[in-house]
Amino acid sequence: MPADVELARAIGFVHAFARRRAPREIAVPGGFAVLDDRYPGSYDDNKLIVRSLDPQPSETAAAKLLRAADEALADRAHRLVCVDDDRLGTAVAPAFAAAGYAQETNLVMAFRGTPAQDPPAAERLDLAELMPLLRRDWRRTLPEAPDEVIDGLAARVEARLRGADLVGFRGVRAPDGEIAARADLYVHDGVAQIEGVFTGEEHRGKGYARALMASLLAEAAEAEAELIFLVADAGDWPKDFYGRLGFAGLGRVHAFLRT
Repeated sequence: MPADVELARAIGFVHAFARRRAPREIAVPGGFAVLDDRYPGSYDDNKLIVRSLDPQPSETAAAKLLRAADEALADRAHRLVCVDDDRLGTAVAPAFAAAGYAQETNLVMAFRGTPAQDPPAAERLDLAELMPLLRRDWRRTLPEAPDEVIDGLAARVEARLRGADLVGFRGVRAPDGEIAARADLYVHDGVAQIEGVFTGEEHRGKGYARALMASLLAEAAEAEAELIFLVADAGDWPKDFYGRLGFAGLGRVHAFLRT
C-alpha cells in the first residue's frame, strides 16, 4: 500500500473514531467540530478537526479557522484546532502563534515490521480496573486540580468504546502486580491504531512498554488489520522508540491549543 494511501486511511480512521464517540458534531470550514458536554474541559473531546481548506479570496485560511474555533468552542475554556494537512498546518502556524496558540506537530507512523509469533501476553483491563489507574496518573500529572476535574478526565475513557468495532484497554504488570504499562488498541475496517501508550515513571526503562507493544501488534495482526499505525510527537523521544520497533513515518499533522 503506498504511503500516501496509508496516511489517508490513518487520518480517516482518526476522524471516524472521533465522530463515532462524540455526542455532538457540527460542521466547520474544512472539517468538523466534536463536542461532549459531559466533559467540557477535555481537549480531546471538544475540538476542531480540519483536513483541508479552500479559503475565500477575501479571508485567509488562518483567519477562517481562528473564527471557527471561537464560534464552535464558544462555551469552552480552551480552543483546540487539529489540522491534518501538513502544508495547511505549516501555513497557518504563524497566525495561530500570534493569536496565543501553542503548536504541536505530530508524526503519523505505520508499522513496517513483522509481529512477534509468541509475544508476552498483555492483560485485558476493564473499566473497573482502568478507572483507578487513570485517576492516579492524572492526579500525578495535575496535582492541584480539583477532584471533579480528575474524575472527569478519567471517566471520559468510556466514550472510546463507541469509537471502533474493537476497543481494547491492555496492560502489563510488574512483579509486584501493579500495572506497569498500558495502552489502547482500536481496530475498525482493517485499520488498527495503538493509542495512549503510558508507562509509570517508576517502571520506565525496564522493558514493559516494549512487551506491551509486541502484544498489541500481534493482536492487531490477529484481527487482520491491513494497516497498524500510531501518532507520536514529532519532537519527542518516543517516536525513536517506535522506530526501533518497526514503525516508519508517513506524514505530519498539527495541533494548535490555547488555554
